[in-house]
Amino acid sequence: MKKPSSNVKELKVGDRAPDFTLPTHSEGELNLKWYEGRQNVVLAFYPGDWTPACSSQIPGYEEKSAKFLRYNCQVLGISVDSLASHKAWSASLGGISFPLMSDFWPQGEVSQKYGVLSEKGFANRTVFLIDVNGIIRFIGRYDYETVPDINDLFRQIEKLESESTTAHKSKSFPA
Repeated sequence: MKKPSSNVKELKVGDRAPDFTLPTHSEGELNLKWYEGRQNVVLAFYPGDWTPACSSQIPGYEEKSAKFLRYNCQVLGISVDSLASHKAWSASLGGISFPLMSDFWPQGEVSQKYGVLSEKGFANRTVFLIDVNGIIRFIGRYDYETVPDINDLFRQIEKLESESTTAHKSKSFPA
């Protein structure tokens, strides 16, 4: 298993989100860059399928999928679990419509790129909000057993939407 590198730069708000391509439980391979210019992205790294907090967090996003769509926001879940695990877990939850991405091989490579790979080899629970231009606008870091507050995430998305609308108006109607 790949050990987390100590020379990984910690990402911060305002950084460009590192690009990657990973296989998903439902759609083949997906590439983050594809969403640029199209949709905002919620990139939800989680420790593992079948764990208690993850079994609340991921279905919570599924329950709010229509609201994410209203904000032109695509949710992507990422863990180091295999595709087989993602498929079985999704089925056990009654189906997850958004992509669960497998950072299984090379083990944790994308998690490491984002600075969230734990020393034990799983992704630390971290949520990135990436705007339509590929820029990180919010980073939420949570303890292993903590389910992120989805209302806080939607406040961040609404803030992003408000800033985007204000910027669009100022470009459309110069003073």
